[in-house]
Amino acid sequence: MWELVQETVSFIKAKTNFTPEYGVILGSGLGNFTADIQIEYTLPYTEIPNFPVSTVEGHKGALVFGTIGDKKVMAMQGRFHYYEGYSMQEVTFPVRVMKYLGINKLIVSNASGGVNPNYKVGDIVIIKDHINLVPEHPLRGKNDERFGPRFVNMSEPYSKKMIAQAKELAQKNNIEVKDGIYLGLQGPTFETLAEYKMVKIIGADCVGMSTVPEVIVARHMDLETFGISVITDMGDEESIETISHDEVLEAARNAEPKVRKLINELILKY
Repeated sequence: MWELVQETVSFIKAKTNFTPEYGVILGSGLGNFTADIQIEYTLPYTEIPNFPVSTVEGHKGALVFGTIGDKKVMAMQGRFHYYEGYSMQEVTFPVRVMKYLGINKLIVSNASGGVNPNYKVGDIVIIKDHINLVPEHPLRGKNDERFGPRFVNMSEPYSKKMIAQAKELAQKNNIEVKDGIYLGLQGPTFETLAEYKMVKIIGADCVGMSTVPEVIVARHMDLETFGISVITDMGDEESIETISHDEVLEAARNAEPKVRKLINELILKY
């Protein structure tokens, strides 16, 4: 893994000569965030050695490099999921690469199903913690100490300082946000009503099929991490029958301007 990461990093550095501070992983329906970046370089995943290729609608499949204000940013337009058939090492490989390109802060976004009765479709949720129920772990196997320790402290997977700053910025910009615990499942099926109830019972507020592996690997490498979720459907008796991937994308697109504004402000101010 170390050699593959170094090979990919060397290739990208040769193509871009760019050292980012922030990495951003854009989830379903949120790919247009790159319109806010003064783009300097774009690299399709298909051109990057050792990179997987996103197969999910709504995920464009490119690394974008540029600036937001005076901050250097790289963004992933489209992420990789365990349910696509990739290994956990492949799913999280881009996070390893971003770290060794220079980032020290990672922002992850996603679309998720809500189970907290105080949520509604379109709500923006700042992730304060997560529960990992994906049946494979990205750190399983021999540990490479060059990346990080064997046993990773997960007492603060999402930066409390970044969360506090984001909440302050949301209030200043009249953006309503909630906070909550995100639960990661494998997918690709949307949850059954019984599964949604389980998610709620064990203490989560929303559920999705991404983010958790990326955050685990980010923390393995001591990256400061911030997560944000858009509630695109509600897991209750009234709503469960209607959900489709198109509706998820539509709900994410409708919330996107506020998410983009908040992420922009956080990058500029933090």
